[in-house]
Amino acid sequence: MTQPGADSATVRPSARHAAWHWATPEAQDVLATRDLAPILRFHRRVHGQSQTETGELIGYDKTYVSAIELGKRRLTDVTALRHIADQLALPPHVLGVTDPADTDFRALIQFGLSTVRLAEIARQAGHASEAVAELWPLVARLEARARDGHTEREALRLLAAARLGLGTALGNVLPEERLATAAHWTGKSLDVVAFFNEPALTTTALRMHGNELRKAGLVGAAVNRLVRAASLAPNPTSRAAVLPLLARAAGVLGNAPLFDRAVQETKALLDEVDHTSLVNPVALYEIELRGLIGTGRTRAAVLRAEQAAPAATTTVAPQWRVIELITTGRVRLLAGDTKGAAELLVAAVHEARAQRLPHQLQRVLRAAGETLPAAKDAASQALTRLRTEMAA
Repeated sequence: MTQPGADSATVRPSARHAAWHWATPEAQDVLATRDLAPILRFHRRVHGQSQTETGELIGYDKTYVSAIELGKRRLTDVTALRHIADQLALPPHVLGVTDPADTDFRALIQFGLSTVRLAEIARQAGHASEAVAELWPLVARLEARARDGHTEREALRLLAAARLGLGTALGNVLPEERLATAAHWTGKSLDVVAFFNEPALTTTALRMHGNELRKAGLVGAAVNRLVRAASLAPNPTSRAAVLPLLARAAGVLGNAPLFDRAVQETKALLDEVDHTSLVNPVALYEIELRGLIGTGRTRAAVLRAEQAAPAATTTVAPQWRVIELITTGRVRLLAGDTKGAAELLVAAVHEARAQRLPHQLQRVLRAAGETLPAAKDAASQALTRLRTEMAA
């Protein structure tokens, strides 16, 4: 058996990416056992690691890892368990190192609120993977408290916000085939939010969950949640935050009347509410182009794209630049401008790669098709590299 040493820092980055796997429903069942044996087996399976490789990660040899997994050895040393939790990107309490019930409650709430706020800032700045890494331990900690019967009102409110933030951040960093995980986490917030019966909180949860459902391909359910969110919105600002997402979902669904109503009302509210990264002319321009294509009005989309793009009225999240490049590229291609479309899509690939946005790379693949092989190849290579880095 080898002991953890200074060399363990060299594997730390890969362990951080492992946090995404701990956010799946299957992983939650494994972690609920608080048993190191099934936790190690799960970690090895999702990463395709041998017992030797996992041993190198946590600081033990293959024989000892095998003994742990077979239940022949049980670790009780607090220092060793803390090290393993750290290397696997797990909150220590999962391995029984700490009791979440004895944590100072007020410190937990203050720390949690700061974590949620900073994670949202990171996501909006194009660092969604960092947001996931920060939110996952908080969510796990709060869920452990809830399972142990600690259901203080402030803790439940924080749990709902943390789940929403985690799901939204996962919706940026996961590829399309895994986006159901993002919707799973935003959906888990709804049960907690129902406890409060507050229109503003319910509207926010439905809005965020509806958007992740759309991205996961569950468009009918998404429209349902977003329509309900709009109807519950207690003020124009809250309603304005819902309508662009409703327009986007309606466009994907091909519901032209609903799309048109949502776009027109959003435009009317732009003069009434403060602009945000979603509620602003630049974001609405992209949503309008994509929705016109989705509702079968290609010519109208081409004409709209030929007009001058609106000037930015607020700071727009970096991922919106990628989204706009892809949508505009699609419109250029539909208009017959293959050269212009290729330039836009290749630019989108570079930015999506830099921001680690696999879902947007998959959009480029579909937009390029067989017509733009260079853009398609660039997106394919970038997506392969991202998949490798995420070990997903």
